[in-house]
Amino acid sequence: MLQRLDHIRLLRFVGMLTWALVGCWLLNVWLDPDYVRDSLRLDGEESLAGYAAAWVSCFLAFGSIYWWLTRKAQLSRPTIIDHLLLLAMTACSIGVTYFSGTGLGSILLMVMASLLPWRLPVLVGLAWMLIGNLVFVPFYVWSMNYPVILAFIQSLLYVGFSGLVFTTAYVAKEQANAREEQRRINAELRGTRALLAESARVNERTRIARDLHDLLGHHLTALSMNLEVAGHLADGSAQQHVKQAHQLARLLLTDVREAVSHLREGGAIELEPALRPLTENVPGMAVELDVEPGLRTDDPECAHVLLRSTQEIITNAVRHSGGDRLHLHVLRSIDGICIDAKDNGRGTVALVAGNGLNGMRERVVAHGGTMRVETAPGQGFHLQLDLPLKRLPPSTVGDTA
Repeated sequence: MLQRLDHIRLLRFVGMLTWALVGCWLLNVWLDPDYVRDSLRLDGEESLAGYAAAWVSCFLAFGSIYWWLTRKAQLSRPTIIDHLLLLAMTACSIGVTYFSGTGLGSILLMVMASLLPWRLPVLVGLAWMLIGNLVFVPFYVWSMNYPVILAFIQSLLYVGFSGLVFTTAYVAKEQANAREEQRRINAELRGTRALLAESARVNERTRIARDLHDLLGHHLTALSMNLEVAGHLADGSAQQHVKQAHQLARLLLTDVREAVSHLREGGAIELEPALRPLTENVPGMAVELDVEPGLRTDDPECAHVLLRSTQEIITNAVRHSGGDRLHLHVLRSIDGICIDAKDNGRGTVALVAGNGLNGMRERVVAHGGTMRVETAPGQGFHLQLDLPLKRLPPSTVGDTA
């Protein structure tokens, strides 16, 4: 069963299980309310039900936020809202401790520690975890009658537990990133291998066509011209045989011309087999690839730019879009090939291009193409990329015949 869970779903499952076990405190309210009232130092005028309701509110808010932050199989780059939600989780943990007079809030901070490496830089996450646990010192002194030193030691003890959880989550994150990088490289290698195989096939067909042109085309042209001259010089029955030989030579030259044209026309790289491996098994992102049927290019450089650009589009969508679906449409344009990509991410008001987008734009412009990116809050990212094609010159076999 655990093998079918990815790292985020496993994190969510274990975290929610621990969170649910913390809820067992309500059983104590129901079974022994007097003990709970004494531990909270409530007098007759203060209602235990009010404290319990406030505790349940903090408890449910913490679980809901945790469930929301771990909803995706692949955690994307955090936003300001995510940071505010982490702050709310910390406040809910404090509320759980305050309204119960126990250290249960520190256990919830341990649950949150498993999420911090995915949402914050390492040093910021460690500082957040340390400060969050030290905030509980006054509550230990007030609710549990701990001396200040003992309360401080108790908080540091939970810091150690949370640090263990934090480190485990950090290692899991690094391994997940390494696996994703390995998957990306493998996909790119598979695409490059398919592209190289297509290029080798194209080069072989071009070589054969060139050899037919150079070896047979010129010789057949010369033979046809000599037979034409011989037809004028011969007489009688010999002239008839020379004319038949001349006709056969011209027919053979026509066949060679057609074979060379067919080889050159079929010597184009198919794009779909090269692009398909890039879209398979992308974590947290369903990539739909729609390639126009029969779309080919006889420009290896254009095919390479398309391959690298498609990989960069997918990588950016996974890391930065915040969505879970990407549609890639590769089709023929007026003078080349176009990639139309759109995701269902959160979008942004002002696009700040990083190294990936800048590198892709430079690669496209160097090939003579154009790239446009459109985005708006809640509308995702829409990228259009146009590349011109550099076509091979037509065959000239038999032009001198």
